[in-house]
Amino acid sequence: MSTATDPTVPVRAHSRAELSRGTHDLLVIGGGILGTAVAWTAAQTGLRVAMVDAGDFAGATSSASSKLVHGGLRYLQTGNLKLVAENHRERRTLARDVAPHLVRPLSFLVPVYKDGPHGSAKLGAGVFLYSALSAFGDGMGKVIGPEHALELVPALRQEGLRRAAVYGDHQMNDSRVAVTTVRAAVEAGAVVLNHAEVVGLRKDAGGRVTGAELRDRLDGAEFGVNARVVLNATGPWVDHLRRMEDPTAEPSIRLSKGVHLVLRQQQPWRAALTIPIDKYRVSFAIPWEEHLLLGTTDEAYEGDPGKVSPTEADIAQILDEAGSAVDPAQLRREDITYAFAGLRVLPGGAGATSEAKRETVVTEGRGGMLSVAGGKWTTYRHIGRTVLDKLAKAGVVALEEDMATPLRRVALPGSANPEAVAHRLLGEATAEDGVDPVVARHLASHYGNLAYDLAALVRTDRELGERIHPDGPDIWAQVAYARDHEWAMTVDDVLRRRTTVTIRGLDTPEVRSRVESLLAAGPN
Repeated sequence: MSTATDPTVPVRAHSRAELSRGTHDLLVIGGGILGTAVAWTAAQTGLRVAMVDAGDFAGATSSASSKLVHGGLRYLQTGNLKLVAENHRERRTLARDVAPHLVRPLSFLVPVYKDGPHGSAKLGAGVFLYSALSAFGDGMGKVIGPEHALELVPALRQEGLRRAAVYGDHQMNDSRVAVTTVRAAVEAGAVVLNHAEVVGLRKDAGGRVTGAELRDRLDGAEFGVNARVVLNATGPWVDHLRRMEDPTAEPSIRLSKGVHLVLRQQQPWRAALTIPIDKYRVSFAIPWEEHLLLGTTDEAYEGDPGKVSPTEADIAQILDEAGSAVDPAQLRREDITYAFAGLRVLPGGAGATSEAKRETVVTEGRGGMLSVAGGKWTTYRHIGRTVLDKLAKAGVVALEEDMATPLRRVALPGSANPEAVAHRLLGEATAEDGVDPVVARHLASHYGNLAYDLAALVRTDRELGERIHPDGPDIWAQVAYARDHEWAMTVDDVLRRRTTVTIRGLDTPEVRSRVESLLAAGPN
């Protein structure tokens, strides 16, 4: 296999040197939803930006979401119509202008069962209002009969089914959105490094935070980064870093554990399910990556954020809740290919985590370090702009005078109509290429027009066109591309977050060994 590398993606030693050189305007610690959004936005303004993460980019909670870009149907119950309308505008901008290859429309059904928590009249009014707040851009929310509902979701449980409400939202692959946003930040001028752990904060004589000491977790190399402003965007670890700044800092957040299951799908669904569990809480059953995504849970978590994982009780709860609307034949434990857990970062306080506000909070510490917590994928661009605005004006160092105004709509790398990309991939393929339509559609919907770069790799080395596993659409060119273009350093970086191999349950020992060999043959 070819091991040619992309000179625009520096090897780690060069990245460490760039991070250590001079003083950056902004150091972002944490490469999840918030960190990548702020780094991308800040780099667009002309600031000199650095971003580091102790693990992989989006390696924790940010790749453990429900894969939704949505307006927030449940916010209608709280009367927050303005928030729903803002979410709708942002999700449609993502799907239309920013990342049409990664954010796709999807219809949702809310089944109405005898003795269920909601009636069809209430739900019908709710989904109509929901669609009206998006200016009917996804069609009109309505109520349909059982027969039509079964046409959309063949696995829908029929017993006691009265009707179903229908509305439109979007879904995405969160890992691919994350790594593509990192790439956008780098193309705008940011310097980034994953698997780089903060082991201490740099401070001046007055105690102001002026940077960080880091250790490369892959080879143990130690280095430091100087910055005028430091942003703590470490998600579940935000208080850990705050205590590095100030050992007396009080807890500012609490954590809620959310678990999801991925199952083999026995037959295609044309819509997803929003399943009412009670009057306030819902669960989802979503067709995703040719599989079924179920979840999620919502319970307080007080353990080590690095050790969060699904339990047998979590799995049983998700299957049981899904079973209230899905035929049990679709919910066999032997069909589970993957289970994952993430941690929602919620403002500190009392009460059930399910009732806590999902809001982004920015605080300033004693040493001038800014800490940000919360956030969600739907509004991550807006959050990036909001946080940057606060960073520009807060603290003892003002960045505002050094910043240009970022553009409102900047497309992510690869932005293109995935159907058009797939059509071109198939049209340009020769008989010798043997391009599989399934593979072509997979590449187009995960890379957009960057898929042409992967096709070029395959033309150079035919082995790279082979499937990683015969039961999945990912090909070996994606491994080489992840290594050379997307900062993939470990087997899990590749199989869990740059491809869909792990979520499909296809990361066999043989696959992992071959990926490890390909990574070792590349830059380090």
